[in-house]
Amino acid sequence: MKHLFFVAVASGILSGTTISAKAQTNVNIEKLVSKAGSKTSFKFIEDIELRPGTSPDDVYRPVELVRSQELAVATPTIISNEFAKSLESFSRLQFKYAVLMDREVESISNLPLYGQIEDWWGTRYRYGGVDKNGIDCSAFTGKLLLEVYGLDVPRTAKEQFGLAERINTNDLIEGDLVFFNTRGGVSHVGLYLGDQYFVHSSASNGVTISSLNDDYYSRKFISGGRITKK
Repeated sequence: MKHLFFVAVASGILSGTTISAKAQTNVNIEKLVSKAGSKTSFKFIEDIELRPGTSPDDVYRPVELVRSQELAVATPTIISNEFAKSLESFSRLQFKYAVLMDREVESISNLPLYGQIEDWWGTRYRYGGVDKNGIDCSAFTGKLLLEVYGLDVPRTAKEQFGLAERINTNDLIEGDLVFFNTRGGVSHVGLYLGDQYFVHSSASNGVTISSLNDDYYSRKFISGGRITKK
């Protein structure tokens, strides 16, 4: 089911919907798309509309991929109705974040978490900010932990670090915190999502998703941390 988003595009089950998967500077979507493209016979295009075709017996459905305003050339992909129907249980939200992180769609299962991420996505960073006018890293992780997991944590990254149980990188699970030294001591925090990805409010891009494998964050990483109910 890897790269199921691209299969879903080919099946046309989201026909008539425009999906935008624009990359932040620290999420290299072009790289992910290129990787996925090597496994498929068509090219993924940003800002596409999905227009399903038809076949005489309606058993297989080719689909044409086009830009929102401009036709783009793509190789049709054939997929059975039975498999297409199995994709209908996944939401647009799951497809979006699966392609952003190059993950299997079924792994995007914590919908309350991704609903919160979507609600805050792109909100600008503001030191000391706690709302949609601007939010800083620790306020954002605090809101996610409270709204999704029912965990009430201190306000600052340093205080959250002090409360958290230390977790090795290989033992991180969704919902853990990841801490960084960006300007001396514990000065940045994000929420781990899996497969080395984490969501955070970054000074440069606001609320976005980054990877622990990124050169900058791999150098600044301190430790993972787990908050548990007392």
